[in-house]
Amino acid sequence: MKHKDELGRRGEQLAAEYLERAGLRILDRNWRCETGELDIVALEQRVLVVCEVKTRSGVRYGSPLEAVSHSKRLRLRRLAATWLAAQGLGFDEVRIDVIGLVRNRTGEFTLEHVRGVG
Repeated sequence: MKHKDELGRRGEQLAAEYLERAGLRILDRNWRCETGELDIVALEQRVLVVCEVKTRSGVRYGSPLEAVSHSKRLRLRRLAATWLAAQGLGFDEVRIDVIGLVRNRTGEFTLEHVRGVG
């Protein structure tokens, strides 16, 4: 497995654990369809939360949160609708969140969670 893929998997695992500790229930992880992928789909009370996870080994090329552009947020919203249709579910509220993780030189991660980006 490539180092970048390993870093991404570790970041997604840490993000899922963080969300569970925060009281969210994970419904799906790494859900794929022909138009893209959702990293984490979770439930926070009565709100469906689609969470994009970005993990970096440094900030030389910007923070992980900066990697989620406006067009990416719009695509996540469309993917959320596709996920809902595939599951046969409906929610009054769907929220798009981003979790950015940065691994420092000692191997520890810092995590930043931004709610409602799109």
